[in-house]
Amino acid sequence: MARRGLLRRSIYKSPAQLRLMVEPGLAAVDALAAMRAAVAPGVTTLELDAIAEAAIRARGGEPNFMLEPGYRHTICANVNADVVHSIPTDRPLEPGDIVSLDVGAIIGGWNSDAAFTAVIADPARPELTAENERLSHVTEQAMWQGIARLARAKYLNEVGESVQGYVRKHSDYGVLEDYIGHGIGRSMHEDPPVFNVPVPKRGPEVKPGLVVAIEPIISAGTIDTVVQSDDWTVTIADGSNSAQWEHSVAVHEGGVWVLTADDGGAAGLAQFGITPVPIPA
Repeated sequence: MARRGLLRRSIYKSPAQLRLMVEPGLAAVDALAAMRAAVAPGVTTLELDAIAEAAIRARGGEPNFMLEPGYRHTICANVNADVVHSIPTDRPLEPGDIVSLDVGAIIGGWNSDAAFTAVIADPARPELTAENERLSHVTEQAMWQGIARLARAKYLNEVGESVQGYVRKHSDYGVLEDYIGHGIGRSMHEDPPVFNVPVPKRGPEVKPGLVVAIEPIISAGTIDTVVQSDDWTVTIADGSNSAQWEHSVAVHEGGVWVLTADDGGAAGLAQFGITPVPIPA
């Protein structure tokens, strides 16, 4: 879930606190996997919401999105031009849709946050399917560019340079600036902000104990948005499709570990020559 309000406390966790963040990360992994297996034409986002909730509770967790004041669901389900914070509905997914599914879990007072984008193929419109797959791919790779930069960065705001740099090199898409990543720990949304574009300040130092959610949110058209009447759903103003990918990532003495990936981020980081290191038990 993109950053809204933040709770201020030290942005660096102790080794013991990092270990406590492993389980909520794995709960998010389970929810992501369950939704990936279920996404198909005819499935509603309310059904995906129930699937994600069941996966989180089966691991002994609780959906942390439900703890956001006024929000009653496990996931945000952003279909087509709805870009972030979208409430699940009973509308069946259709061929040609692109849907970003954002989920988080809390276990023992510690949080996770992650998202992926799925493309519902439309054999009758292969060009649309290809366009949506490209949008999702560029967004996913922009996220991995940001995670790889975090693994080597001195200051956090270097992440935004890599995210936007990749998007500009490989597409004419727009990177949303109003909805960004965030620190995560005792609260789902904590300092520091994680920008997806270059900003003037360097940001905090990247050092052991830093845990952040890196989440590029990208539009195929304008980056201007409008908030719908439900006061949650954010839509791209010109009706363009959008995509979101997100992982929660921990920096520790041995390196980095993607808490919300089943392999710690190994597959995504291999292209950069980076091997993630598990958080020591």
